[in-house]
Amino acid sequence: MANFNIDLDKSITYDAIVIGSGISGGWAAKELCEKGLKTLVLERGRDVKHVSDYPTAMANPWDLPHRGRETFLEKDKNPIVNKCYAYDEATQHFFVKDDEHPYVQEKPFDWIRGYQVGGKSLIWARQTQRMSDAEFEGPARDGFAIDWPIRYKDLAPWYSHVERFAGISGNKDGIPTLPDGEFLKPWELNCVEKHIKERIEQKYKDRQVIIGRCAHLTEPNQIHLDQGRGKCQARHLCYRGCPYGGYFSSNSSTLPWAAKTGNLTLRPDSVVDSIIYDEKTQKASGVKVIDSQTKEEHIFKAKIIFLNAACLNSNLVLLNSVSNRFPNGLGNDSGVLGKYIAFHQYRGQGSATYEGFENQYYFGRRPTTAFMPNFRNLHKQEMDFQRGYMVAFSASRGQGMLTEEDFGAKFKENKTKPGPWGIYIQMQGESIPRESNYVKLSDKKDACGIPQLAIDIDYHENDLKMTKDFMTTAEEMLNLAGCKNVNMFDSKQNPGLDIHEMGGARMGKDPKQSILNEWNQVHACKNVFVTDGAAMTSIGNQNPSLTFMALTARAANYAMDALKRQDL
Repeated sequence: MANFNIDLDKSITYDAIVIGSGISGGWAAKELCEKGLKTLVLERGRDVKHVSDYPTAMANPWDLPHRGRETFLEKDKNPIVNKCYAYDEATQHFFVKDDEHPYVQEKPFDWIRGYQVGGKSLIWARQTQRMSDAEFEGPARDGFAIDWPIRYKDLAPWYSHVERFAGISGNKDGIPTLPDGEFLKPWELNCVEKHIKERIEQKYKDRQVIIGRCAHLTEPNQIHLDQGRGKCQARHLCYRGCPYGGYFSSNSSTLPWAAKTGNLTLRPDSVVDSIIYDEKTQKASGVKVIDSQTKEEHIFKAKIIFLNAACLNSNLVLLNSVSNRFPNGLGNDSGVLGKYIAFHQYRGQGSATYEGFENQYYFGRRPTTAFMPNFRNLHKQEMDFQRGYMVAFSASRGQGMLTEEDFGAKFKENKTKPGPWGIYIQMQGESIPRESNYVKLSDKKDACGIPQLAIDIDYHENDLKMTKDFMTTAEEMLNLAGCKNVNMFDSKQNPGLDIHEMGGARMGKDPKQSILNEWNQVHACKNVFVTDGAAMTSIGNQNPSLTFMALTARAANYAMDALKRQDL
């Protein structure tokens, strides 16, 4: 894919360094390399090449030793990562095991990670929605966190930029608080979902059900074919790696595109210890790296540095980047570094059945669900909790019903018939960034001698009120649609299992209250940019990866212009 830097030189200089090769790091590499910068991408995990390093992508259940299930021994060894919906025998090689990079849980927190080239872009859920001014204006309007330094109009062209390249399927739904984008052909709701949509929209004029927008190539455009990607096959085996390139990942898209420029150097097995600050120039001069295999230390230098290690690891790198100028972490004049972490909460969930439509089915394993954009507290405070939640639901049919008497031909016949309709529903709620939700460096060290991260993040009364409202509201809507056996429940899952942690190095107008400016630059160290989840001032209720990509592309192009002006 790219040049590999595995020599033992202690000091090598590039135009740009990107820390992390996941969704945002891949975009930083693409944009910087396209602009002509010799760019080093540092990845703490192993190399993963598109297609050839997806060993289970085409495996049948009987090809796997345990038919895709984890053994009891493996579950006992990895109680945290085993909670992840995407983790099983066929995907385990893309996840960090519990003992591979330990951390300190000051409160229960399930930290789900993917350390390899491509990061979590190989195992993400691929749901992509734009944030609107309801989110960018929310903190200032509703009086929490701090005001965003940007608005939707600042990011809108960059949303379009990344959507066209990544390939996003969806409808033009005309919802101001969930802006439309540059879409490929949408997936379709099935007959039961359409029925639920119709009943809900007849009753509630402020609630609209749409098909989910997702990073899948339903009808590839030329730009996607030029990347070597093909049409999504609706297999829904995405977490194994897609050999067709049907969904967007760094491995299938941005990193190969960057490599084609000849400007990319990719260095896996490179754990970033810290960013080095030069007291004389008042800029970052480079990064200190520990080779995860040899434990040797290397220094790499660059004019600009993009930090894209994923939210909590980016906080860790900044906190560990100390100097005389920044004794509490790079850029931490405000003292807010590592604080105001927020996350999406999924505690409200439910199931139901539907009687009817027995003569109808659907095509393939669609990679998205029905969504209902947030309808709570959109323009003013209306509820006894702040902010709101998005609703996701899906209807599907399992295998036919079997009885004790079924065997032989009857068994086979019933096994191949679709069973009754089942419905699953869940919330995706916005938590409020709070100073009490934070990460810090612990006294314990990891295998590379770097401090382990201590995580102190928990739910708040606001989250519990939101969950209660969702459960009551979802039950009402399912009953309205004629569903049976409605069962709503609070999963009580730990924070972190949402895999949407954000904040800690937030953007803001005032350096006394934030770490980054409106261009994702560290206020007090202008040649360092942070464009992953750590940069988020508040989190909205939308899936966040599309926003990370847009922020990254915007910042990278700004960085190039600043270099030309000699402002960096």
